[in-house]
Amino acid sequence: MDAWLWRTRFFKTRALATAVVSKGRVRINGERVKKASRLIRPGDILTFPQGNAIRVIRMLAPAERRGSAPEAQTHYEPVPDDPDD
Repeated sequence: MDAWLWRTRFFKTRALATAVVSKGRVRINGERVKKASRLIRPGDILTFPQGNAIRVIRMLAPAERRGSAPEAQTHYEPVPDDPDD
């Protein structure tokens, strides 16, 4: 999971992605995760801090490499806020 977060450019370094996951700050489908090696699948909802914001995204596809920002954006989509809130 840390590699995917890095490859899709949510974190500047893979070490930073690993640290955020290891501290339990990432959730997959609402479940807190502490292992950076956890597998994620297309359709999974990831929630994690990025800067001062909380990102909620749906994984669309695995990322084989760290490409350009436009390429990275093809691997996920933002999950809209709940309109009932």
